[in-house]
Amino acid sequence: MATKDTGSSNTIMTDNDGKTAKPNIAFIGLGNMGAPMAENLLKAGYALSVYDLSAEATQRLEQAGASVADSPKDAARNAQVVISMLPAGKHVHSVYLGEGSTDGLLASLPKGTLVIDSSTIAAADARLVAEAASKLEIDFLDAPVSGGTGGAIAGSLTFIVGGSDDAFATAEPILAVMGKNIFHAGEHGAGQVAKICNNMLLGILMAGTAEAINLGVKNGLDPKVLSDIMLQSSGRNWTLEVYNPYPQVMENVPSSNGYRGGFMSKLMQKDLNLAMQTAQDTHVETPMGAKATELYEAHTVENGDRDFSSIMARYDSSALS
Repeated sequence: MATKDTGSSNTIMTDNDGKTAKPNIAFIGLGNMGAPMAENLLKAGYALSVYDLSAEATQRLEQAGASVADSPKDAARNAQVVISMLPAGKHVHSVYLGEGSTDGLLASLPKGTLVIDSSTIAAADARLVAEAASKLEIDFLDAPVSGGTGGAIAGSLTFIVGGSDDAFATAEPILAVMGKNIFHAGEHGAGQVAKICNNMLLGILMAGTAEAINLGVKNGLDPKVLSDIMLQSSGRNWTLEVYNPYPQVMENVPSSNGYRGGFMSKLMQKDLNLAMQTAQDTHVETPMGAKATELYEAHTVENGDRDFSSIMARYDSSALS
């Protein structure tokens, strides 16, 4: 029988021999990212109770060995650790803080529980939940990820974590099952700020790379040759290295598969909006981020479900054909 030490901010499980045992985990949110993350935890030997609104998603995890719960509170009933991967701040608020007269999950968790939210939300929202958790002596970490669905499946995500040192130390071995790069960015909200800074830059780079390739192609250059030239020159960047936006220049990327799969444009738009919200709240100028936000806002009207590299079509509509 395992016992739980709740006398400190660490959630520690020990077996009868005094050895550290794996904690029971509740996993809430089994979308394109959450499901493979949860599966990797199961493969590593963690006991999981899962919840999602989609019966198809929960069935997939049940077949992999998880128990399925009827609600977030039911999922967390015997858990020492709660992990969530939800679409937006309003969903995180609803799950943890509740709505109207309905209490959220935090109110039902015992002291010492570790909560890890890997949703990408506004830093202010993360701090709000963290503050509520702290009052209940619950450890909360905002831990958004980078690496996309491929990284989630491979267990090679980058986790960008905000929260206390003790909570981070407790979470790190769990996060290491799902990711290969784990950064402690600072206090509550720091993970979200770092994530949106990264994704704002990514949106700028993708739009700029597509614009440069289009300029070359319209002036007679072969897109593959131009990409290779820039890749070996001062314009080198991540999109040229592994995620070229021009069709058929690179294999096994969304641009060579009709822009299907990958990171949807509407999700890039969401992250850019979060960056702009943070910039406005803190009175920081982000003119290039604002332009990228404008470009993706127009692009997602008809192409929101296509990969974000489909911004190429902003400059050359034939890229979608």
